[in-house]
Amino acid sequence: MKTLRVNPALFLWAIILGCILSSPPLLRAEGRPPLSLPEAIDLALRFNPNIHAARHQVDAAVAQTTQARSGLMPQVDVSETYSRTNSPLWAFGTKLNQGAITAEDFSPNRLNDPDAIDNFKTALTLTWSLFDGGKTWTGWRQSERNQEAGRLALVRNEQTVIAQTAATYAACLLSVENRNVITQALETARAHLKVVEDRMRSGLAVKSDELRAQVRIADLEQQQLQAESQMQVALAMLGAAMGRPEAVPAAEGLETPLRANEPLQGDVDAWVNRALAHRPDLKQLNIQEEIAKAEVDRARAGHYPSLALQGNYEINTEQFDDSQDSYTVGAVVQLNLFSGQRISGQSAEARALLSRIRAMREALALGVRVDAQQAFHQAQSAWQSIEVARRAMAQSEEGLRIVADRYQNGLLALVSLLDAQVANQQAQMQHSKALHDYMVARVALALASGQIDKDFH
Repeated sequence: MKTLRVNPALFLWAIILGCILSSPPLLRAEGRPPLSLPEAIDLALRFNPNIHAARHQVDAAVAQTTQARSGLMPQVDVSETYSRTNSPLWAFGTKLNQGAITAEDFSPNRLNDPDAIDNFKTALTLTWSLFDGGKTWTGWRQSERNQEAGRLALVRNEQTVIAQTAATYAACLLSVENRNVITQALETARAHLKVVEDRMRSGLAVKSDELRAQVRIADLEQQQLQAESQMQVALAMLGAAMGRPEAVPAAEGLETPLRANEPLQGDVDAWVNRALAHRPDLKQLNIQEEIAKAEVDRARAGHYPSLALQGNYEINTEQFDDSQDSYTVGAVVQLNLFSGQRISGQSAEARALLSRIRAMREALALGVRVDAQQAFHQAQSAWQSIEVARRAMAQSEEGLRIVADRYQNGLLALVSLLDAQVANQQAQMQHSKALHDYMVARVALALASGQIDKDFH
């Protein structure tokens, strides 16, 4: 009895080759993992450039709040100044600040024609605005509200990106379904061509039947090329929406199927009320109206007096071998008596901007109502279309089967078979489109109501 000897190296390579051949086709072909709709939304929220821009805008608003709050605190500055002068007034004052005045410096000749003198002045200055009519305080509160408005703008931006990603994902699914329908129709047409050829050999069909069948196949091959192109464009748009084109898998890697999910819950009035209560952009305009109201008060504050404390400590020296220090403290009260109507103009501008924002808020509220109503009715219509399309697809499939059997038995002309093929293809594509339209309509309704988030599916 002979013993079978196996080369260990060949055995190892056989195992590796088997693993490669048994691996999923998607990973082997593209090297990219499958992608579900929630994963696509998560990528978009992390990498979409529009969201990055909105987040930076929020960071800027936070920094503006810090700047506005700083106006309530004392301002401290330090400076170092060098000067050289032979001006009689400045030379005498500089020497006096340096604590270097002698009796000889009061000589008329020295007073009128002094020697040039150097001076290094180190100064520490403090300024503290105690009251400015409330302008600084109001500005700080405005910046805080503007910060909140920026966060709401970020939320709305995220909602828009989620909706865009979901709609683009649905478009990819539809393009894949259309390609598959055309591919299936092409296989059916080729099978029917073989039936025509068999009938020709039996003398039961004419050459024109074969030519018509071949024309049908050529048309489907052209449709297949167009469907493939549309699918690649849809996948590219999905990559742009996510901000990560390299994360888009092959068409077969889209894991979330094109399905109907559940019907809508609630009536149109309920969805409108949700939109008016939850839309971030409407809340943002409400905050901007508050900011505009505060701006009116801030403009009027120009008529009020202001009070500020000032302090200055300085050290003067000529060559750093000796120095003299001094300080000055005081308070400044200022009241504008006439500004050439500048303050009145600022108040009028603030009131006009407030009226503008109120009008914009009213217009947006009307638009929100229309958006919610339109999205609701479109979703409702799309849901009803799914069942109609499903019945039509089942009927077309049965009709094609019957017509194919009767043609094969010589009871119908080829044109009836071709018509049945076209009707079946259109019914299948219409069913896929109905599913797509309902998915997109649900996205639009969630966006219109302001209740779409990363968990949308």
